[in-house]
Amino acid sequence: MQKLHPFHDQKRTMAAAATISDLRRPLILSNTHLTHTFADDNSPSQHILTINDHPGYNNNNNNQDLSRFAGAFARTEGNPYEVIGSDGFEAPVSTTVDPFRNLTPKIEGVYEWVKMVVCVPIALVRVVLFGLCIVVGYVATKLALCGWKDSSNAMPRWRCRVMYVTRLCGRAILFSFGYHWIKRKGKPAPREIAPMLVSNHVSYIDPIFFFYEACPTIVTSESHDSMPFVGVIIRAMQVIYVNRFSYQSRKQAVHEIKRKASTNTYPRVLLFPEGTTTNGRQLISFQLGAFIPGLPIQPVVIRYPHVHFDQSWGHISLPALMFRMFMQFHNFMEVEYLPVISPSQNHKESPARFAERTGRAMALALNVAQTYHSFADYALLSKAVEAGQERFSPFMIEMAQVQKLYQLSSSEAVGFLGRFLAMNPDSSGFVQYQDFIRVLRLKHSRLSEHIFGFIDADKDGSITFKEFLVGSIHVLKLPLFPRACEAAFNESDEDKDHYISLLEFGGSTSAVIPDLTTSEIQALFELFDVDGDGRISKDDFITCLRRNPLLIAHFNHLFMHKDLDAERGLDEMV
Repeated sequence: MQKLHPFHDQKRTMAAAATISDLRRPLILSNTHLTHTFADDNSPSQHILTINDHPGYNNNNNNQDLSRFAGAFARTEGNPYEVIGSDGFEAPVSTTVDPFRNLTPKIEGVYEWVKMVVCVPIALVRVVLFGLCIVVGYVATKLALCGWKDSSNAMPRWRCRVMYVTRLCGRAILFSFGYHWIKRKGKPAPREIAPMLVSNHVSYIDPIFFFYEACPTIVTSESHDSMPFVGVIIRAMQVIYVNRFSYQSRKQAVHEIKRKASTNTYPRVLLFPEGTTTNGRQLISFQLGAFIPGLPIQPVVIRYPHVHFDQSWGHISLPALMFRMFMQFHNFMEVEYLPVISPSQNHKESPARFAERTGRAMALALNVAQTYHSFADYALLSKAVEAGQERFSPFMIEMAQVQKLYQLSSSEAVGFLGRFLAMNPDSSGFVQYQDFIRVLRLKHSRLSEHIFGFIDADKDGSITFKEFLVGSIHVLKLPLFPRACEAAFNESDEDKDHYISLLEFGGSTSAVIPDLTTSEIQALFELFDVDGDGRISKDDFITCLRRNPLLIAHFNHLFMHKDLDAERGLDEMV
């Protein structure tokens, strides 16, 4: 579909400005009321919305207001967000790299199928060994934890000795998965020199290896504590739990990392700074939790060389990956301990700079590039999978770069992706104009064209998720955005009862987009009525605009003449 381009006829511009000139200017003159008309879907008659005018309004100022508004409208019609301080945006360059893609998600080729048949009896033995190790390790761990209540201090030495049984079971589990031998390069530094380890994260095999090798204290998600068998074992590792979506939880985790890494009675601390598993062909951006304490770190890199079976935990389910591992003759694994990296002593080094140096050393050892992808990209990928998308790369946008620019949370990004997916992107991830306005419940109009044109950064007549996300967040994070939301609500709330009724809402919206039908106004009203109680509260209004910041352009005419103070807007942000 070709994108519709804005009108450039000056006469039409002035006519449109006259139509939507001022919310106070009556279409049918009255001494006491402001009226708006719009057509009914099912009737040739017209409905008249009557909204009480504010006391003291001076009709003699109509012509002056009209001229001022017409000029402002003409200046900003190409950019509907100029009135709140936007001068446009640039979407970061897109990449087609998918660091989470498993290269062999399916069994393909004669060799693989023959190998599957031959390995069936071997796999049965491996499954029995795996189950036996899980049971023995679980019992040993329960014994080590029995009666231990003081989890705020390091585990007593005798209990750690009991955990050696579980560690040996961990090595046997690796053997059952086909890791009969593991190639090592370099040596672990003494704990006194490097109290922390950081590693790339490719598979669920990684933590099992480190558990056997060093039994470190690990940082992991709170959800892992409830996993059968595994939850008990990681508890014995004196794990540091973190909820990655909670600022307070992340802050507390950093405190615990520093406390345990600085105390020799604890094992060394292990972190996977990427925050999720990748396919090992790229190193994604690091989270900073390992680098904030400012302690020496020993990087470790893990490789899984393969020809027929990619062992990475990417776009493949855990049961499928385990099954494929059991059905291999042998699985290869290489572990390399790199030189210790310490924070700069000459000047105070920021955690970001420390993480950058560490990442560069690990990427060089792996001979891979480090991208701006992050765990947030994996969250976006999971959302795309849920929606049944076949290609995932259009929805992974190197979120670390976007988050750095706009302080965007993962949950916010996932919410925007949900709305973008509702626009029915094609197989290449592009959305057309009609689907865009349908989801935002807009009607084809000059304003809708301008909103779409604003988001279409490369002006190719369609929008990508990166354009939609970055454009939306650009508007949301404008300093004047919160004040504009409040001004729009206050101006729409004609009777000052702290709610916007359907009649008041119809008056505001039909002033911008003429000829709105009752059903179109109702649909847009329901979008703003977040709690569904039949009226729009201030919380409803601002919540809707934060979810759909592009819709603030609908209310430009309500605050275009006002002085939106940026500092006040920041103080009043909801």
